[in-house]
Amino acid sequence: MDFEITGEDKLTREAAKNFVKRVLLPLENDLLYKGGTLSKEVMDTLKKKAKETGFWGFRTPEVFGGPGESVLCLCLMEEELAQTIIPFDFGDVTPILFHCNEEQKKKYLEPAMEGTKQYSLALLEPGNSRLGSLKTTTSKENGHYLIEGQKLVMQTIDIGEFVITFAVTDPEKPPREGVTCFLVDRDTPGLTTSGGGENVGWQVKLNKPIVLSFNRCKMPPENILGEIGGAFYLGAKWLPSRRIIRAARCVGVARRLLKVCCEYAELWETFGRTMSEQTRVHRILADMTTDINAAMLMVYHAACVADKGEDIRREAAMVKVFATEMVNRAADRTVQLHGGPANIKGLFVERLCRNAIAASFGEEALELQRAIIARDILKGIGLY
Repeated sequence: MDFEITGEDKLTREAAKNFVKRVLLPLENDLLYKGGTLSKEVMDTLKKKAKETGFWGFRTPEVFGGPGESVLCLCLMEEELAQTIIPFDFGDVTPILFHCNEEQKKKYLEPAMEGTKQYSLALLEPGNSRLGSLKTTTSKENGHYLIEGQKLVMQTIDIGEFVITFAVTDPEKPPREGVTCFLVDRDTPGLTTSGGGENVGWQVKLNKPIVLSFNRCKMPPENILGEIGGAFYLGAKWLPSRRIIRAARCVGVARRLLKVCCEYAELWETFGRTMSEQTRVHRILADMTTDINAAMLMVYHAACVADKGEDIRREAAMVKVFATEMVNRAADRTVQLHGGPANIKGLFVERLCRNAIAASFGEEALELQRAIIARDILKGIGLY
């Protein structure tokens, strides 16, 4: 099975690598030891430089004004971008927002794409990781929807100017028909927040859950995203390819972990010889490299299948599962090699490991991907 990276894609990957090296990597020490977050001025500068290089909004489909890059090209760029702890994503937005109507595009989608409005994706709930059993409900009053319940948001900063959230609008129907998506403005009466990032150790901002409480939040019909009861189908057109791109990020993080481990092994000595001479370390590095190479090939293959316009649901599910578990194994091996210091709060490698395992937040997501794979197997569909 052949797939090839074109010369143009190689140039794009090299440009992304240079951007990370010149612009993002120099900021890592500031992020770790000078407050734990990047100032608005720094983020504005990064945004400006991304626009100058043509990277801003590079994951946005052409139909929405984006460059319309191939999935393989997007994976190559994400792989490079993921090799830094700097939380900068080139203005990416969730594909759920691509279902905005014309008015919602002006108020929510376009500002989000430009980076002038931040948002939070609030789908999970405290003690409930399954989207099929939501406890957040709505009642109808005078033509408006009143949202009641709690949601969880995992991010280092406070919630943005608006929140994308799912709530049950018809409990009599199955989840795929009775759940609706709402665009909730941050200043909506009845919406309160608690928790969030905390500065610890070397003033590093930890990824703590933010709890959003909805107390009869009044939503007009124009704040419904998509169709009533159609929340589960939002983004279905784009999500499989997004899973492949997410897997590419896992490859990028794992590559940086491997580099850190190699540098550490060459630097430290035990019993009169460097760690890089020890059989135990050889095994760790060899297993990490093998894992990364396997995941990378899966990503590139799935991306090429996507670019051919073929059905990629199974390929996307397989690469999502494998790459997510691969990067967790890479983080675990990094901790093993460091013998403890890797998980001390505030160290660079601790931050990198934490970024790696963040991809597996909510094991339910991986089980859903396994269900997709298993359904194909049980239908008697072979690998090819």
